[in-house]
Amino acid sequence: MNAEATSSLQQEIATMEQAAKAAIHRRWQWVYFLRIAVLVVTLGGWELAGRMKWIDPFFYSMPSDIAKQIWVWCTEGTSQGPLWVQVLVTLEETTLGFLIGSVMGVICGVALGRNRLLADVFSVYIKVANSIPRVVLGSVFIIALGLGMASKVALAVVMVFFVVFANAFQGVREADRNLLANARILGASHRQVTMSVVLPSAMTWILASLHVSFGFSLVGAVVGEFLGSRQGIGLLIATAQGAFNAAGVFAAMIVLAVVALLAEFLLTRLEDKLLKWRPPQFSDQSA
Repeated sequence: MNAEATSSLQQEIATMEQAAKAAIHRRWQWVYFLRIAVLVVTLGGWELAGRMKWIDPFFYSMPSDIAKQIWVWCTEGTSQGPLWVQVLVTLEETTLGFLIGSVMGVICGVALGRNRLLADVFSVYIKVANSIPRVVLGSVFIIALGLGMASKVALAVVMVFFVVFANAFQGVREADRNLLANARILGASHRQVTMSVVLPSAMTWILASLHVSFGFSLVGAVVGEFLGSRQGIGLLIATAQGAFNAAGVFAAMIVLAVVALLAEFLLTRLEDKLLKWRPPQFSDQSA
């Protein structure tokens, strides 16, 4: 009788699991449908508004003209050279700025978070530097470093540093005091506590900042190119603006969006690998 009851219970649980999976699958089908519907309605309304002259296509362009511009860039190249070269230049500047700014932000955030004296001394200077509109520094970097890659990387570093630093600093300060005390009782050195307890505890904060900071790095690189450069997507935007080519401006924005989405996907995969120990979030469970 117990065996029959156990078998019946297992079948009931399996049925419930299948029903739950089917419900989740139907929900995501509906979500994908709504996403496509929103895109179709938005692009269709934009195209219709342009063709019916409800908006001026000269200023706002149309999806069809933007698609034609991207096709021309892909097949014939841009005025600065092949499109893929412009993308690679901007991506290289963005990646270098992102990596340098992230490493500096983590190191400084952990160092100040673990040393109260350093935090008290440098906190006022960091607040002052963070209050400066960092995009304005692009002109200073171009004057000092020229039109090459260095000025764009420097601006991207500045854009990334403060975001990562703030999260790393806060993550260190939020480390569990009981774990820190237990590690010290067991004889762990200051360095061992930092590497084995503090950094893993702050990792969630740090990785969360990387999603935002890559976008800031991309902004820094593009703004630097817009202010003065020889290649890059920012220069494409500046050239299109100078020629009153609204389709070119929107086309460059779409290229930037694709680059940002690919980077977001890679960062999400990296976060999943590094934080396997983390309990699944509500959004993960619903997916």
